[in-house]
Amino acid sequence: MKEKITSSQNKRVKQWRSLTTKKGRQQTQTYLLEGWHLVHEAILAHQPLTAILGTAEQLAAHADVLPGGVDCFEVTDSIAKTIGDANTPQGIFATVPLPHTAPVDPHTAQGGWLFLDQVQDPGNIGTMVRTADAAGLTGVVFGRGSASRYLPKVLRSMQGSQFHVQLVEADLHDWIQTFTTRHLPVYGTNLDPQAQDYRNVDPLTAGAIVMGNEGNGMAPDLQRLTTRNLYIPIKGQAESLNVAVAAGIVMFRLFG
Repeated sequence: MKEKITSSQNKRVKQWRSLTTKKGRQQTQTYLLEGWHLVHEAILAHQPLTAILGTAEQLAAHADVLPGGVDCFEVTDSIAKTIGDANTPQGIFATVPLPHTAPVDPHTAQGGWLFLDQVQDPGNIGTMVRTADAAGLTGVVFGRGSASRYLPKVLRSMQGSQFHVQLVEADLHDWIQTFTTRHLPVYGTNLDPQAQDYRNVDPLTAGAIVMGNEGNGMAPDLQRLTTRNLYIPIKGQAESLNVAVAAGIVMFRLFG
């Protein structure tokens, strides 16, 4: 059953628009997926969609893939352009409940992990989550001060990898200390006198890499907790590497 909405003042439209904000997501306990690629990835990952909304053209184009039993809403092209925040909206969206599963416990976490310390740029975060997925890591921990995983730009840049790895929001102090207590190595990525060339570290089956803020790097108190800090030798004139590029190099070296 499909409901058609033509008024931009419809209460559902206002609610969908609010999902691009933290307040709107908290009030509804849902978040918004924008674009067919993300909606399709959510369907393939059996995410519990609460609604699908799109233009007549988009809903018809994907009718054979859309799951049954989910509320479906047809909206006008003009309404679709106002719901999300993409520069070139595709005209199809889905709403998904915020997860309420028990948080991952660092005392029992397995495999490789990426820890994000105050990383702010949505594109960097998305690229790192996708790379963690590609390198076979178990999950990514968003430390305090990092951008929300539900920001529209973060969701789009993750490209569906958020459905393939575990995403956690937690205090990195707890995770790093718990991992090192368990004798799981945690490597930071800041240059210090004791830092080691990343190429001289043996590959891991379990442990973590910490990537710091784009401008300031890792917080000093976290640097002191790591097993060791690693650096990537720069042969040319560049002052530094983009944080997502650096993360990719180290992740594939240690876990890939």
